[in-house]
Amino acid sequence: MAAAAVTGEYRRVKTALFLIACGWAGAAPHWLEPSNRLLLSITLVCLLGGYGFRTVFLRDRDKTLINSNVAASKSLQDDQLPTVDVLVAARDEETVLERLVRRISSLRYPKQKLSIWIIDDGSQDQTPHLLDQLRNEFANLNVIRRSRSAGGGKSGALNKALGQVKGDWLLILDADAQLEEDSLHRLVTYAAKGGWSAVQLRKAVMNSSQNLLTRFQAMEMAMDAVFQQGRFSSGGAVELRGNGQLILRNALDKCGGFNEDTVTDDLDLSFRLLIAGELVGILWDPPVQEEAVETFSALWRQRQRWAEGGLQRFFDYWPLLTSNRLDFPQKRDLTCFFLLQYALPIVAFSDLVTAFLTRTTPNYWPLSLAGLTISGLAYWSGCKTISEGPELPKPDPFSLLMAIIYLSHWFLVIPWVTLKMAILPKKLVWAKTNHQGQKALRA
Repeated sequence: MAAAAVTGEYRRVKTALFLIACGWAGAAPHWLEPSNRLLLSITLVCLLGGYGFRTVFLRDRDKTLINSNVAASKSLQDDQLPTVDVLVAARDEETVLERLVRRISSLRYPKQKLSIWIIDDGSQDQTPHLLDQLRNEFANLNVIRRSRSAGGGKSGALNKALGQVKGDWLLILDADAQLEEDSLHRLVTYAAKGGWSAVQLRKAVMNSSQNLLTRFQAMEMAMDAVFQQGRFSSGGAVELRGNGQLILRNALDKCGGFNEDTVTDDLDLSFRLLIAGELVGILWDPPVQEEAVETFSALWRQRQRWAEGGLQRFFDYWPLLTSNRLDFPQKRDLTCFFLLQYALPIVAFSDLVTAFLTRTTPNYWPLSLAGLTISGLAYWSGCKTISEGPELPKPDPFSLLMAIIYLSHWFLVIPWVTLKMAILPKKLVWAKTNHQGQKALRA
């Protein structure tokens, strides 16, 4: 039985309890004997640090993951290929939509088996006019229009299309996405032959040379793919990333479509697929290309949404995640990931504040250091891997050090977002990322 989309009841209460628990965990050890504090730190480093090192190691050891195109080397013939609907939720995307439609239309895939669906979610720029022009040029382009106040965010826009699309598979893309001509053919072949219900493409940054911030995001996307592949190898969970995700229509229907009560439809759906026992795979190559945000203010807004959606799904589905629907490796993976990604930043912040107030030494710095070291190893592993798409930044010592420093922004984002979630009522809004279009391509 699949897990239906939840409505997120009592999220503020759950978040407040989580915040209190992490605050207490960060402060309490300061009143222990120094020897006990050291034992606690060593134990956590061995458990959680060991999980992180093992995840990166398993990815590097599994050559079929790194050379994932080998798994799909024997492509399906045209008559064997399933029908695919490409879904794009678009709001004010005049700078990138024409490029996207032309790129999708140029994919080497049987035209009678490929349809493009653009959901115009109340755009106020030239997007509606542009779509009218493109629809006259491309016969397989379909346009669905929603009012700006329709609600449900990106999930609501995608659900609007589910009543009309008929394809066997859905390819979900962001408006700035770019694919190589053979990407869909290879992706569908990999999904069909692997028995997957969903597959996530590695995300690659097309404007990494724009500035240091976009360069670090390119490294971060490679690091994320390394962790995803390592979690896959250890029997853990593979998560969808919104852009470049191929989903079996039947599996999506069993899960109740897209959840309109979450700010991150991809992360929410990842958990529902996991609980339902549906298999999710990941491909290193070919990647889906996208734009990285170019300013710190845009990064801060984006990461707040990611952090909020990430926490929401754990609070919403935790009873099912701890049930017998998941096996031990999956539960172990999710527990360690949750503690490192969401609990550690709050605990470390509380630890630092308490150390300052009590004039004692911080206790959790070894675990924080281990977490950043693991991230550095994953940076190095990803950036040294031969990759299709935009060239990845070279993992020289200076770049690795600066990227690790950049990654520490999560130690501010997670505590801040958790505090907001515990205090303020949630208002679901479309917090879209602005795309630069041709400017990003020239970078």
